[in-house]
Amino acid sequence: MMNATYIRIDLARQFRDLGNIIFVMTMPVIMYLIFGATVAGGNDPAGHANVKFYVMASMAAYGAALAATTMTGTAAVEQMQGWGRQMGLTPVSNRSVVAMKVFVALVVTACAIVLIYLVGYVTGARAEHWGIWAATAAITLGGSALYAIFGYMVALRFKSESALGVATGILVLMSFVGNVFMPLTGAMLTFGKFTPMYGYVGLVRWPQLEGVLVQEGGGSDPLWALLLNYGVWLVILTVLAVTSVRRGRSRQ
Repeated sequence: MMNATYIRIDLARQFRDLGNIIFVMTMPVIMYLIFGATVAGGNDPAGHANVKFYVMASMAAYGAALAATTMTGTAAVEQMQGWGRQMGLTPVSNRSVVAMKVFVALVVTACAIVLIYLVGYVTGARAEHWGIWAATAAITLGGSALYAIFGYMVALRFKSESALGVATGILVLMSFVGNVFMPLTGAMLTFGKFTPMYGYVGLVRWPQLEGVLVQEGGGSDPLWALLLNYGVWLVILTVLAVTSVRRGRSRQ
């Protein structure tokens, strides 16, 4: 069960950290403006939307994952300050602690998604109907829970100030091999299909492309394969996060 007081305090603390907030809000917007808003052929059709929408959705997925990872990654500082020991004195379960961290991260992530979608619309990102916008945004937000769990797990494993840098660095690497930044082909594409970002960004793009890959000769991904990828990684990271919470409490 989630605690409203804890969530309120944690949200206030996150929004007071202007450095992190500015970073997670502006990074995906800047990347979209560089690679999407000014790209040649940005108004060309791509599935049920245009190329600008494709790039916007991809950068929103990366931005949502970055925001979620960054927000929960700050848990490393909390651990060093003894917050894990304080939580250990309460009746809140390990799963509830993880759930509250994920919820707080999703609130901040929602703000980041709204910002990049507004910028995308102003600069010419278009879809056949508003349902595609809504579905893509909902999948982006809901799917980013995986990276809130990921950031929290890494923070608890490293329990140092370097944890956030490690988590975001791994996320960038996963995004490159996960077909987020550029269309992959050949062996890289085959390998990428087993990485965490691939299933997530494939689901984000589904309302627009319905699994079709934009790279020449790339083929398509069935919905079940993308859901399986996401589901497997969600289970793996959730188990790691919960066991990390339990280990942190026992040691403190």
